[in-house]
Amino acid sequence: MPDLFTSKRLILLLLGLMLFSALIGLTSGERKPTGWPVALVQDGVALFQSWFHKPARVVAGFFQDLREWKMLYDENQALKANLDQYARMSAELARLREENQRLRAMLDLRSTLDTFRLHAAEVIARSPDQWNQVLVINKGARDGIRPDMAVITTKGLIGRVTDVTPFTARVALLTDLSRSGHVSAVVQGEESRVFGVIDAYDFDTGYLLFQKIPAEAPIREGQVVVTSGLGGVFPRGLVIGTVVAVEPGDNGLTQRAYVKPAADFAYLDEVFVVERKDAVSPEANAATGHKEVRREGGRAL
Repeated sequence: MPDLFTSKRLILLLLGLMLFSALIGLTSGERKPTGWPVALVQDGVALFQSWFHKPARVVAGFFQDLREWKMLYDENQALKANLDQYARMSAELARLREENQRLRAMLDLRSTLDTFRLHAAEVIARSPDQWNQVLVINKGARDGIRPDMAVITTKGLIGRVTDVTPFTARVALLTDLSRSGHVSAVVQGEESRVFGVIDAYDFDTGYLLFQKIPAEAPIREGQVVVTSGLGGVFPRGLVIGTVVAVEPGDNGLTQRAYVKPAADFAYLDEVFVVERKDAVSPEANAATGHKEVRREGGRAL
């Protein structure tokens, strides 16, 4: 009985395989056209797919563009930040280079003016309505600064100290000689020593007026004018400027020269207050920490 049941099952399995093979053969051949209901459904599905595909593609492209725009924006911001940082670094480098040049010039000036004691100071105040007249420096009586001391830059003379407080001092510029006083001057390097007086400033040309020069004195353009030391205020040998023009004086007995200042009065950051080494007072020594040296019988006390 089990053998017969097993044989029937085998026969059914073989018939099933034959029927499946026949169906495969029939369906693998050339298909016949479908009816209009099936075609209608297929066309409707295709039309719906086309309608849906275009907006979907547009939306996908829009979001893709948004991602690209965001990437470009971030990259642009990063480049701007780098450019800003580069600009700041360039400005800082230029400032440091300029400051380095000024400090080098100040050191060179200290080495050349060995007959003076120079007090380095910074300009801390300058009133807009008195820009060409007065400035304030950060050194005062406690640093040995006294009225009537000459004030210079690494380029040349700019004025003199007029008022002093313990920690600051006011400086009257040569552009306002009614405050800073007339300057006794001499042409540098001339054997005949051409003397005169700087007593005015021409705001139109930016030149100092070098007047009371003897009519026969040999003076020409390009010569350097320095302080003569005869006025009692400004020590000898401080550079004032360069002669740019010479003309007869008002009375015909003298000459007048126009001197271009060596210093730039518009841009003043660091200055030096000039003190004669042989004119240091005991009070200034005590204020600056210098010990007074007296000699008695050839011995220093």
